[in-house]
Amino acid sequence: MDNVLDVLLGLLLGAILMYWLFSLFRKKRKKELTEQQSTVLLDKIRSVAKLVSVEGDFAEIYHYENTKESFMSLFSSKKKALIVIKAKAQIGYDLKRLNLSADKDRKKIILKNFPEPEILSIEPELQFYDIKNGLFNSFSPKDMTQLNAEAKEHIKQKIPESGLMESAKKEALQAVLLVEKIVETIGWTLDYSALEISDIDKKFLDS
Repeated sequence: MDNVLDVLLGLLLGAILMYWLFSLFRKKRKKELTEQQSTVLLDKIRSVAKLVSVEGDFAEIYHYENTKESFMSLFSSKKKALIVIKAKAQIGYDLKRLNLSADKDRKKIILKNFPEPEILSIEPELQFYDIKNGLFNSFSPKDMTQLNAEAKEHIKQKIPESGLMESAKKEALQAVLLVEKIVETIGWTLDYSALEISDIDKKFLDS
């Protein structure tokens, strides 16, 4: 009888030990899976990289003039042109600069800070009119490269007064909602309660 009790007690203790080991393994595996999910998710959000929210078209007239002196400054030669700059500027967000952290226990991604809009690209197209070359000073391929850079800078200076940055800020919530959709693809949630949302964005959320 004692042998039977010993066997039953041994089986019971063995079952308890096996259950404990199985629970420990399952918990560890679940934790590793959750940590892997959060890492993949954060990388996935950052891989979106840059998000264009608004575009602006510019048309500017640019007067170019360059004077070159030669022969010990005894003579000067002037070249000039009338240039029409047509450019497309893209304003948006660099999602690599998002301040994100993961709450693995609650499967939640926390967005603490959202970057300011920035100029993502400026694509100028130059059209030359009334080109006049000087006797010792004419347009060269190097001038074209320099003028293209100057055109970009010229348009860049015009952007702050164009209202594009303000428009991009109003589109910020759309970018946040895009991140939220990405997070939801693997069953996680996005917490952006730390962000300040304007009244316009609150109306959008309520609608």
